[in-house]
Amino acid sequence: MQFRARTVALMVIVSIVLSSVTTAAVVKDGGILDRLAGTPALWLDGDLAAAVQGDDEGFEKLKTAYAVIKSQYVRGANDKKLIDGAIQGMVDSLGDPYSVYMDPSTAKQFESNLESSFQGIGAEVTMKNGKVTIVSPFKDSPAEKAGLRPNDQVIKVNGVSLEGMSLNEAVMKIRGPKGTIAKLEVIRPGYSGVLHINVKRDNIPIKTVESKMMPEQIGYIQITQFSNDTAKDFGNQLKQLESKGMKGLVIDVRGNPGGLLPSVLDIADQLVPGGKNVLITQDKAGNKVVYKSKLQGKKSYPISVMIDKGSASASEILAAALKESAGAQVVGEKSFGKGTVQTVKDFGDGSNLKLTVAKWLTPSGTWIDQHGGTGGIQPTLPVKSPEYEQATPPSPGQTLKRDMNSPAVRNLQMVLDGLGFNPGRKDGYFDQKTELAVKSFQKIKGLPMTGVVDDKTAAKIQDAFIAMLRDPANDVQLQVAIEAIKKKIR
Repeated sequence: MQFRARTVALMVIVSIVLSSVTTAAVVKDGGILDRLAGTPALWLDGDLAAAVQGDDEGFEKLKTAYAVIKSQYVRGANDKKLIDGAIQGMVDSLGDPYSVYMDPSTAKQFESNLESSFQGIGAEVTMKNGKVTIVSPFKDSPAEKAGLRPNDQVIKVNGVSLEGMSLNEAVMKIRGPKGTIAKLEVIRPGYSGVLHINVKRDNIPIKTVESKMMPEQIGYIQITQFSNDTAKDFGNQLKQLESKGMKGLVIDVRGNPGGLLPSVLDIADQLVPGGKNVLITQDKAGNKVVYKSKLQGKKSYPISVMIDKGSASASEILAAALKESAGAQVVGEKSFGKGTVQTVKDFGDGSNLKLTVAKWLTPSGTWIDQHGGTGGIQPTLPVKSPEYEQATPPSPGQTLKRDMNSPAVRNLQMVLDGLGFNPGRKDGYFDQKTELAVKSFQKIKGLPMTGVVDDKTAAKIQDAFIAMLRDPANDVQLQVAIEAIKKKIR
């Protein structure tokens, strides 16, 4: 069987992204991307032939099973379904969340979403312990506004259980047209009960780089994912900050689930001192390729990088390169731990196979993968996020009032506490003091002081909570990163 190999984008947002924790790299037959020339070829025709000849007995067993089913199964069998099922079974047997077989319709959806915007809820997921698990919601996305958080496990969508579904099948249940509602049932580690979160699907634009000059000439650049134009946009905004006399730089990749390898390598070329290691890849045979920065010289200003448990893949490549080869301080919490490389192979019928074919290592040779590696990048300046940042604000359509006792009430209490409205307790029981806190919030926002969290109050609480999280003064990790820069400047 002939394969048509192509390099494709791994960061694909299809509402919740189609391809699990999409990795930082894609490979093609000539090796690990054009940027990493020299890697031994992967999946060449000769290799395929040798693999087949190496297990003649196994393939005879497969052919026999196919022939028996085709000739004797009482209800008849479809050739295409048998072949698709066999491939799917082989991929599933690997137990690798990043290796996926896509039938023609799924593969078409995968490729059609490589555009400038998408319709959906805007979050990245993986399959973890058989559960569809949030890696990170995207900034300003419906998922973020509704309160989805990293490590949330989505168990039902609009009443339909996701148990037993593949990641692709689950994603298709979560996706939907703009304006429709995805009613999610979510399990959050550390919390009892099931959270009910309603997310209104919308267009998800792809704006991956934002920057600003903060006080004392400290630049700030946030990268939300690594896509086709990210490196170019990053370079333009970096030059603008430098032209304004920037004295230090904070790079924020918190909640960034990864993306394209060429994109992160291009950004590393703009920051890591020339000749220093950025990335090492290692294939099945143990062959390694070292990528070094092409920057002329080095930057004259200090750099801090912010990471969290939602920082994965390409984000981890950049953070590790800056930490180990540029002496940058890494601030925040341990990252996700995604240290593998995938290749995408297209079949002639439109289906394709995405398979893990290599590891990527940090400049010092460390494998950070959560399955066999160190489990993520450790910050040099650990800073935990406040408890309220893990809370989910109330969703419209779910009324909360006096004497209720539920996880939704506990989340409400945490949010109110974070907003400065003391609910008195955070155990999930809606008592008089919680009611008074709701009334105080309603009074400030010009709402009827009912003490009941109805649709209007829930929407206002969501808006206030997101605004509070976005205020730099309330961002403890950002303040630590800024202080680290100031110390080096002094």
